[in-house]
Amino acid sequence: MTVRLSRRDALLFTGAVAAAGALPCVFAPAIGAPLRTNDIDAILKARIGAGDAPGVVAMAATKDSVIYQGAFGVRAKGAPAAMSAGTVFAIASMTKLLTSVAAMQLVERGKLTLDEPAARIDPTLDSPQVLDGFDAKGAPQLRPARKPITLRHLLTHTSGFSYQLWDENVLRYGKAVHGDPALPRTPLMFDPGTRWAYGGSLDRVGRLVEIVSGQTLDRYISDNITGPLGMHDTGYAISDAQLARQASLHVRKSDGRLVARPLVKQAEPKEFSGGGGIKSTAPDFLALLQAILNGGGLPGKRILRPQTVELMSVNQIGDIDAGILKTTKPGLSADVDFFPGVRLRWGLAGMINIDPVPERRRAGSQTWAGLYNTYYWIDPASGVAGVVMMQILPFADKRALGVYRQFERGIYRSRRPA
Repeated sequence: MTVRLSRRDALLFTGAVAAAGALPCVFAPAIGAPLRTNDIDAILKARIGAGDAPGVVAMAATKDSVIYQGAFGVRAKGAPAAMSAGTVFAIASMTKLLTSVAAMQLVERGKLTLDEPAARIDPTLDSPQVLDGFDAKGAPQLRPARKPITLRHLLTHTSGFSYQLWDENVLRYGKAVHGDPALPRTPLMFDPGTRWAYGGSLDRVGRLVEIVSGQTLDRYISDNITGPLGMHDTGYAISDAQLARQASLHVRKSDGRLVARPLVKQAEPKEFSGGGGIKSTAPDFLALLQAILNGGGLPGKRILRPQTVELMSVNQIGDIDAGILKTTKPGLSADVDFFPGVRLRWGLAGMINIDPVPERRRAGSQTWAGLYNTYYWIDPASGVAGVVMMQILPFADKRALGVYRQFERGIYRSRRPA
């Protein structure tokens, strides 16, 4: 079935191809001999030795081969188990990429549309209320939203839903709602399509996927994404064998020390968040990134059509700024600005840098991250994708970000002619 594109989407897709050039889909196994990687090894070893992270697994690939794989340090500080390619990580909001892929598969199949009111499928999204501020006594002032929420709004974080962790108004509203159960639990912070705010939009997308597919989100993702791509260590539930390979979460103390939290096996989930909750490994997640880099698939394993991947990778929010977050809880997240001075927008599956990042990714790259300092990027212009996995709080920890940035810089330097 051909993807049904609106006139707007067709223009966006045509413009993207014209700007970037036709990107051929090269399907070849994700294998290959890494080249000129000694410097990258040295960088990562040095960062672990300096205490920037207790351990890290980092990988990068082109369309047809893995060009780097490294694992350094330990899974838990003070314990002997070393990091390895098979180490399992909680990837938190990197789950959102899987949910976005799931939604776009259903757009391809005609079961979801980008611009019709999402409430036609999920009635809980009908008649949303917008927070218009607080009165002199601190009571929330609400009004009806001026337009309905669409799947496009949800995928681009322009729906009006915002996380308490990065929004003082949500934090303030949450305190008010405890004293008045008649207030809606999660109002919008603005009218859909007017601003960008990182929040629980992908949880709503996950619910749309469940409703139209007739499957729970974990089963849909397994049947249509992780299963076909061979991502057997990726999912919401974790087995005893996977728990034995899982990295511990570490908390950065005020003196810079990292303290490990004990691993506890959680009960198998019965509900599944589209915005977080999945565990994975670096090789598994790299397979997904490589499939996207290849225009939607690997040999014999197509999960999206090339035109859908192109559409997902195009700026969908115009001139609205995206990607910069001010924390309300420094113990959980630092302030977030991954690329100071770089214009940032959002596609249908992640953040897009409009400008190139010096010594690193080119303009038009797609990226996002997980709360525990797991990161990925997809750079179609350079033909490179990468993933870095650590387990550290707070999010956007400066020293963990240094590991990520130096790894990425090392990948691009290693690809330059000697």
